[in-house]
Amino acid sequence: MLKSSKVTRLLCELIAIPSVNPSLVSESSDLCGEESIATFLIKKAEALGISAQRQAVLPGRKNVIFRLKPSGRIKQRILLAPHLDVVPANRKSFRPQIKNGKIYGRGACDTKGSIAAFFQAFCDFAQGTGAKKETEIIFAGLVDEEFSQAGSRKLAEKGPKADLAITGEPTNLQVVTAHKGNIWLRLKTKGKAAHGATPENGENAINLMTPILKTLVQDYPKKLKENKHPLLGHPTLNIGKIIGGSQPNIVADYCLIELDRRTLPGESTASVKAEIRSLFKSNKLSAPEFQLTRSVPCPPLDTDPSLPLVKALIRSCGKRKPRGVPYFTDASPIAMGGTPSVVFGPGDIAQAHSANEFVEIKQVEKAKDIITSFLKNLT
Repeated sequence: MLKSSKVTRLLCELIAIPSVNPSLVSESSDLCGEESIATFLIKKAEALGISAQRQAVLPGRKNVIFRLKPSGRIKQRILLAPHLDVVPANRKSFRPQIKNGKIYGRGACDTKGSIAAFFQAFCDFAQGTGAKKETEIIFAGLVDEEFSQAGSRKLAEKGPKADLAITGEPTNLQVVTAHKGNIWLRLKTKGKAAHGATPENGENAINLMTPILKTLVQDYPKKLKENKHPLLGHPTLNIGKIIGGSQPNIVADYCLIELDRRTLPGESTASVKAEIRSLFKSNKLSAPEFQLTRSVPCPPLDTDPSLPLVKALIRSCGKRKPRGVPYFTDASPIAMGGTPSVVFGPGDIAQAHSANEFVEIKQVEKAKDIITSFLKNLT
């Protein structure tokens, strides 16, 4: 029965171990941190005679890495790289429930379903199921994907590098070779404070921001539609935050907005800033102050789908073509480090971070089978 399969039991065990990203909560609790998940996986691997490598990333937070060495010389390396952290949830969300062929619980699809599928396939190979002669298989459980991707950035910097990295995310079992990048910008206008009863004595920064907002909302989307990627479509802009002034009876001396600009391959922070400034100039607006609010680079992913290993994984999924997604993943930092990367896993991104997060059991089972099939067909 699906209910009693190894990968299903493993997923339930993983959900039951809280691993909330500590950077997303104001106070630490026993629900926070990836270390309990790492310890759990280490015990599983040690029972099979596999030792763990720990990679320091942040205080008290380490990536966990396992390796299956080939019997002969290493011809190629495959990296299985799901992340261990989840977004905040209440304690009840860490009690897995199976209903109607689905497993419910925080992290079920984002991304403990991928951990379960990848790690079970890894363990099966460790027990001799299709052991490879020339391929090293590496499983890396990464920390901090949900905040600043510190785990994948450290892995990219320190290694291990591979010929292909498969990062775990809910893709409905499709191979993702491209995703959008991410730039966060803060735009600020400055005014002059005055009494609200005599606004003519001041300069209202909110009024100064109004035509800027109008330009970003009405004109900028038209400009963005001029640029298109075959898998990703157009770049997008979201105005996610606005703050201005201090109270109603004071003329606002500042106003700021924060933007989320999703980028396509070929775009950069510099090019986006130049594009926005040019738009303001053409509309005869004074450019506000610009500040980059995300300190780490988040460029788009655009892995060549014709690479032999990528094509082999797509075939293992029973597909002919890859797909693109609008969200950012660990695949981009890993690719920046020199390892071609794709995104793959069970579940639907629509369920990620939701109150009733779930993943279909059949998808988790199939994800494990796809990874197993892909690895078996390697030399």
